[in-house]
Amino acid sequence: MKHLFLIFLIALLSTAFSATEEVPLQIWASVHDPAIIKAEDSYYVFGSHLAVAKSKDLMVWQIVNSSLSDDNKIIPNISKELSEAFEWAETPAPDVWAPCVIRLLDGKYYMYYCVSTFGSFRSAIGVAVSDNIEGPYRNLKIILKSGIRFEEGLAPDGTQYNPQKHPNCIDPHVFYDKDGNLWMSYGSYFGGIYIIKLDPKTGFPLPNQGYGKKIAGGNHAPMEGSFILYNPETGYYYLFLSFGGLDSKGGYNIRVARSKNPDGPYLDSQGKDMAEAVGRDKVKLADYGVKLIGNFNLNRNNPRSILTFGYVSPGHNSAYYEQETGKYFIVFHTRFPGRGEFFTLRVHQMFFNSEGWPVIAPFPYGGETISKLDVNNVVGEYLFIDHGKDITGDIKTPINIFLNADGSISGELAGKWELKDKYITLEIKMDNSFETYKGVILSQWDPMSLKKTVTFSCVSKNGVSVWGIKK
Repeated sequence: MKHLFLIFLIALLSTAFSATEEVPLQIWASVHDPAIIKAEDSYYVFGSHLAVAKSKDLMVWQIVNSSLSDDNKIIPNISKELSEAFEWAETPAPDVWAPCVIRLLDGKYYMYYCVSTFGSFRSAIGVAVSDNIEGPYRNLKIILKSGIRFEEGLAPDGTQYNPQKHPNCIDPHVFYDKDGNLWMSYGSYFGGIYIIKLDPKTGFPLPNQGYGKKIAGGNHAPMEGSFILYNPETGYYYLFLSFGGLDSKGGYNIRVARSKNPDGPYLDSQGKDMAEAVGRDKVKLADYGVKLIGNFNLNRNNPRSILTFGYVSPGHNSAYYEQETGKYFIVFHTRFPGRGEFFTLRVHQMFFNSEGWPVIAPFPYGGETISKLDVNNVVGEYLFIDHGKDITGDIKTPINIFLNADGSISGELAGKWELKDKYITLEIKMDNSFETYKGVILSQWDPMSLKKTVTFSCVSKNGVSVWGIKK
């Protein structure tokens, strides 16, 4: 209730500050590992522990379900309905992690759920079905199991299960490719991220694939939450992953690679294959993938203060393309500076730069549409956030830079900038050499100053994202 009161108070205060501004109302639901789907005129997110929320505009979210009790309306009598999966995963209590819901050719909604105990590779992915997006879902069957013991038989590839090379059967994402084929990516720590082809009629894996094909990670590399999105303009499939640990000290961060094929190979902006991003060494692993967002706080003096705007361990994202508007959105959960393990959902608009790489708008979606900005509106002082490439629990803080009318950059960094329509290019001197960042520039609602301001979001060829917020 305090959180809701604060949101409404901010809306009232912002009206007082600027009667001419259109104030976006934003109410966020607590959904971990949110997977987005649109049904009719509403957006839904399905998350871990069977948390479900819906929205008409991606800004005001209403809880649909937050309970795992047997009287929940999503999967009623869940203890019995998913009993086979719970027994396999040896969970201490019924629980469901990171489900994904998709509408298949028969018009029904299929929920790909996973059951596991945190930190265990004894897991299962199953499928449940409903005529209605909000349920009730009835179980169909388990389609994949991991953690198979010697006395229980062999893994789907005919060998003894090995957690360093075989996947943990969690975090499914099911999607259609551009040709109508159905796929599921899944996996996490332990053996990496895999992809398997499904029958578009039944939603079950096609035969003789084993666990499918590895596309990222392995040998206990800390990555999870795979999500694949196709961009019809660039012709690429984009593989989103979360590196690091999900808690407030784990350094969760969102990364991306891309491929012309749904089953890879997925390469980052440096041409590195994500299938080679293996092992526990976070320093080596950090060099893989384009890092889109990590820990940050716009309070430079006290990065762990709640008295500003910032995120801690943002991750396990899904993404959505709105064909009618041409807008892309990235949906994730995040924790916050100074607020421990408290988390909520966030939705940011996402764009693709001139090189075809995604960039994330710095502030949450407030109904904005990108358009060409006048150079005079862009010139000025900015808070500049460098998300870096590391996997760390440290919180990045801003420095001050100026985008000058003559195309130069001054302040705490030196360089030059250029504006072309909605695209912006920055050339910034870093460690005695110039790094080029390409991205977009737009007008957004600033929840700190309670007004619209100019922001930019760019990424370098080395896979480092930078943001700017005009002061």
